[in-house]
Amino acid sequence: MTRRLIWAGFGILATLVGMAAGHLVAAFTDPAASPVLTVGSTVIDLTPTPMKEWAIRTFGDDDKAVLVGSVMLGALVLAAVAGLLARRRFLLGAGVLVLLVASAAVMSLLRPGAAALDVLPAVVAGIVGVAALWLLARLARENGVRPTTAADDATAPSRRGVLLAAGALGVAAAVLAGAGQWVTGRRTTPAGVSLPQPADPAPGLPTDLRGTVPGISRLQTPTSSFYRVDTRLTLPIVDLDDWTLTIDGDVENELTFTYADLLAMPMIERDITLTCVSNDVGGPYVGAARWLGVRLSDLLDQAGVGGGADQIFSTDVDGMTLSTPLEMALAQEDAMVAVGMNGEALPEEHGFPARMVIPGLYGFISATKWISRMTLTTYAEKTAYWTDRKWATDAPIKTASRIDTPQSFSTIDAGDTFIGGVAWAQTRGIGKVEVQVDGGAWQEAELGPDVGVDYWRQWYFPWTAEAGEHDLSVRATDLDGAVQTDAKAAPFPNGSSGRQRIIVTVG
Repeated sequence: MTRRLIWAGFGILATLVGMAAGHLVAAFTDPAASPVLTVGSTVIDLTPTPMKEWAIRTFGDDDKAVLVGSVMLGALVLAAVAGLLARRRFLLGAGVLVLLVASAAVMSLLRPGAAALDVLPAVVAGIVGVAALWLLARLARENGVRPTTAADDATAPSRRGVLLAAGALGVAAAVLAGAGQWVTGRRTTPAGVSLPQPADPAPGLPTDLRGTVPGISRLQTPTSSFYRVDTRLTLPIVDLDDWTLTIDGDVENELTFTYADLLAMPMIERDITLTCVSNDVGGPYVGAARWLGVRLSDLLDQAGVGGGADQIFSTDVDGMTLSTPLEMALAQEDAMVAVGMNGEALPEEHGFPARMVIPGLYGFISATKWISRMTLTTYAEKTAYWTDRKWATDAPIKTASRIDTPQSFSTIDAGDTFIGGVAWAQTRGIGKVEVQVDGGAWQEAELGPDVGVDYWRQWYFPWTAEAGEHDLSVRATDLDGAVQTDAKAAPFPNGSSGRQRIIVTVG
């Protein structure tokens, strides 16, 4: 049994070295082509929508780490099998490793925008992995690790050469993987970019209520805390000297803009709240920021949109596609191709060098990050990633509200305190927020500063908390007088609905 574990370990160690070598090569070509990430991306694409929503709801921002870990675990189980097979016949074990990397190579070619060079990391991983397994198997046989009798199998001898080789390979795997991460980090970090002053700036933000009501969301979400939900396991590599934004399709003039072209155009600055369609009632996937960019209408006017188009089919630098209803996009004067966020150039994780920002629409139909192309076309001619997975094509953001403080299932002290949070109804604005305590009458809360209809509104409700368990609910009313619905709906296919309800204990 001990010897079997040793050979299983050989397979795992050889695979780790191969993966690390492939990861380093991918860092210099395309980080998304790293074998583990390629398999992980394919798993994302093939995962049914209910399972994706469950993962986002259950693991939150850690969903990608959990996925990569699961892919790694599956690969290492097969690697252990390869080691056990190599114990009897090396070619059988090597064949399993080759099948592993061949699968990753095929998946790399199936990615949107894939190039022939994307198979190189998988090829290198295969060569290095098989070579490492061969070395370990050869040393093991030379030092008597291969069993000849049952008695031998019960006493697995430790040989200096095998241990030294295994240790060296373990160090090599760590060094190669670490170097790959370092190179990738260096390549995805944008160099210093100087943004122009907006021709149409936003007014200064009013005083944040967070100083008065601790625990509620900040009026402006810090960039480092802004939610990120996308299908990417690694950030794209964008070279500003090569990046362009093309507008084509049903247009009078096909146009291509460089980054410098965009920065030279008149810029608007707007405070806009974005919401992910995967945000459940009371969920965290909503954030408010100050965006700097070029009006979408200015770009489309230059191109001259034809009369037949009904969607903007946008594509990112690696081929991910989103569909935006043209009429809904043009109805928003402040829809933009953004280059700045909270006073700085877009961070790489939020779309550097440019992304779409359209008030009032969930991100899956409006917020293309790392955008490189906008094609004016029809839904009949082209369907995008989420449309193919049966998500809605028209998805305006629903009126919603959230309790930030106190937190659900928390215990607080009795006495005078606050219930507080944020509410949003982009393009309509928040007119009123109400709180319900223990199923009683709805009571109107105090509203925080008004930043505009496209921005969320802070709110708070002074509450004298009495000892015991309490049931708290919240609802918002938009400026048109429409009350947030109490009808419960899951995020799929066009956004969640319902009212948040939490339980707190007062000590």
